[in-house]
Amino acid sequence: MRLGKFLFVCSSIILLLTISCSPTKRNSLPATLAKAHAHNDYQHPHPLFDALSLGYVSVEADIHLVNGTLYVAHDKENITKERTLQALYLNPLRNIIKENGGYVYGQDVPFILLIDIKTDADSTYLALTAVLKKYSSMITFYDNGKRKKGAVTIIVSGNRNLELMKNENLRYAAYDGRFNDLDSNISSTLVPLISANWRNYFNWKGKGEIPAEEKGKLQRLINEAHKQGKQVRFWATDVSSTQQLNLWNTLLESDVDFIGTDKLEKLKDFLSKYD
Repeated sequence: MRLGKFLFVCSSIILLLTISCSPTKRNSLPATLAKAHAHNDYQHPHPLFDALSLGYVSVEADIHLVNGTLYVAHDKENITKERTLQALYLNPLRNIIKENGGYVYGQDVPFILLIDIKTDADSTYLALTAVLKKYSSMITFYDNGKRKKGAVTIIVSGNRNLELMKNENLRYAAYDGRFNDLDSNISSTLVPLISANWRNYFNWKGKGEIPAEEKGKLQRLINEAHKQGKQVRFWATDVSSTQQLNLWNTLLESDVDFIGTDKLEKLKDFLSKYD
């Protein structure tokens, strides 16, 4: 096969795959799942698009700053030059939002891109800010403490500096808090989300009924966050298949805001019964 024909065939296949995985057409948009968060979304076959095709409203990407570029990968040794934050997330989201009349899903459904910083907090955040400025028309930003809502809200997790973000007059991302941040009642425009490792707070992993003491603790944590206008997400809640639905049911009953998972299809099937 001649080189030109080979390249044409390859490009055609890539285009067809992109179209088939992309929920960018308004008449084919999925029903959204209000509590669905795609943990380590970039590890799925089609980052962003697999989650969007199922109606997820929050996706997570780990980033590394290397030689001035923000790469998406879990570990530094997994970095490849084509998998940048812009290529995997920001550019596709911008195209989707343009196609869908200013929204990710063609309607005013909040959408979160949770960015987990794996390299140095300050230098990576400053590089991230410089990138996000180029997408300011589509993302939520904060001008002297006032929130200007966009189609996508960026929340920074992992290595992050609260004081650095707090002192910005113009900010393009919010801060992913922890439960101890509730002690100072920080503004929800700065810290709209509280995240925690489930296993640091609870021994129960879905087998049988959750102990009354742990159930009460869970409810108190969620209630206090909600009282301050903050949402709640736990990670490390993927457990064995026989116990998974029981744990997810408990989270729903406790009014957790986001359920994170690597099991995209399974969580979609579970939440579809409630949404």
